[in-house]
Amino acid sequence: MPHAAIFDIDGTLIDSVDLHALAWHEAFAHFGHEVSFEQARSQIGKGGDKLMPVFLSDAQLRDHGKQLESWRGTHFKANYLSMVRPFAAVPELLKKLREAGVKLAVASSAKKDELEVYLKIAAIADLLDVTVSSEDVEQSKPAPDVFKVALQKLEVSPDGAIVIGDSPYDAQAASKTGLHTIGLLSGAFPEQSLRDAGCVAVYPGPAGLLANLARSPLLV
Repeated sequence: MPHAAIFDIDGTLIDSVDLHALAWHEAFAHFGHEVSFEQARSQIGKGGDKLMPVFLSDAQLRDHGKQLESWRGTHFKANYLSMVRPFAAVPELLKKLREAGVKLAVASSAKKDELEVYLKIAAIADLLDVTVSSEDVEQSKPAPDVFKVALQKLEVSPDGAIVIGDSPYDAQAASKTGLHTIGLLSGAFPEQSLRDAGCVAVYPGPAGLLANLARSPLLV
């Protein structure tokens, strides 16, 4: 049984992946780039520093990368943040883990101010021991930085913790830190892509994980 559980948030605890994909799609269009919703969606789970280079050249990044990312953030907050909803059973899942003595962290590629809003939406801010945002690290997922910082703050070793995420980028980042990952299908990434990225178990979402908690890698 692990001493700590490190959760992603977008697509894992809150239903926000499609909204982020729309904001990125529209941000690229605003700056004259053809990036479809589906293309943008396939990269959600990465921070902007890792997402934009998939679609922009080095010259384009230097020219207007920061402006594009800033526009996306403002656009998302103005038009989509109010639509974000939590998945079912999220506080109940975290409360069960706390009762079992598991330390809890959220490690996200989101900006700090966005993450604070998400924690309120999910009603879990007071259940966490540690939070890590993109502003706490040099590189976002699939770089391992957010999980390394989470482990340091939790004061646990990689073999004493497990990651719960919805994207292959969570599992890739976790594996670079020596962490195992539980995958959730709530972010709508294919199960096989989660398993190929290294997930040791896959559940439909937070409620599915809660229903199977006693037999999951979190409590076994």
